[in-house]
Amino acid sequence: MPEIDPSLSGTWVFDPGHTRVGFSARHAMVTTVRGTFTEVSGIIVVDADDLSASSVRVTLQAASINTNNAQRDEHLRSIDFFHVEQYPEITFVSSTIDEIEQDNFMVVGDLTIRDVTKQVAIPIALLGVQRDPMGHLRAGFEATRRLDRRDFGLHWNMPLDAGGLLVSEKVTLEFEISAIKQES
Repeated sequence: MPEIDPSLSGTWVFDPGHTRVGFSARHAMVTTVRGTFTEVSGIIVVDADDLSASSVRVTLQAASINTNNAQRDEHLRSIDFFHVEQYPEITFVSSTIDEIEQDNFMVVGDLTIRDVTKQVAIPIALLGVQRDPMGHLRAGFEATRRLDRRDFGLHWNMPLDAGGLLVSEKVTLEFEISAIKQES
């Protein structure tokens, strides 16, 4: 098992201006719709000596969903999908983190959407660590994970005349994370 650089130990906070949590889903069986959550926060705690003591917590404000179409965004915020008035946050809290190969991790944890919690495994790649021009130690991560939205109570759909459904049941989550180490 590869060793983790001890200098990575500590608390890392997502930089919301350089972090994107998004998704893609098929629409009408012929196109892909992409969107993002514009209000994202997260904390990564790394213990390089004992990776099992490390953790990740991510919170998305469901109302911040943006697909560049106001009518669709309002529908996604409604009771048909995220029901943001009753369930304002989408959360992920890790339970285990394993390094599966150098700079590649499997993060397993509880994803909660609409008060439905399911365990998911997310393969995450560490893209690199670099000190930025402001002197902050910054780490970049990327990940994708395909899920069935129905597992989280997102059942709304419409059948198409030619067969199939208006919105795909499978949705791909996309993570592009920039985190800054909290240094004294």
